[in-house]
Amino acid sequence: MKTFLTRLFALLLVCVIGLTGCSSASGNLSGNYRQDTLALIGSLRNALELPDGTPEKAAAQSEARQLINDFSARYRRDNSLLKLGSFTTMRTALNSLAGHYSSYPNRPVPARLKERLELEFKQVESALKREA
Repeated sequence: MKTFLTRLFALLLVCVIGLTGCSSASGNLSGNYRQDTLALIGSLRNALELPDGTPEKAAAQSEARQLINDFSARYRRDNSLLKLGSFTTMRTALNSLAGHYSSYPNRPVPARLKERLELEFKQVESALKREA
């Protein structure tokens, strides 16, 4: 009986851990590429526009990092998106911003990078409107 309960408990534990690990890694992403991309752009713009040194800025940057990771994890292996101009441009923008956040976590985003990101965000939005 003791062996049976031990095995049952082990099986239950494996199932719980397995299901927890299989839960959606996408956080707030819906699975709709177009909607997720537009929501991500809005969140990133918010994080970039907030004044430096405020608590809201730190929280927005933390959320932006998490969204970048979630977006990349969800869509980077989708072969149907690799051909889209909106996806490649978005990936370039995300890599630039994530690189800045990881290399210079305590420094504000430079104006040149903000300008380039805004240009890339506009390109992505226009490509999404064209469904490209």
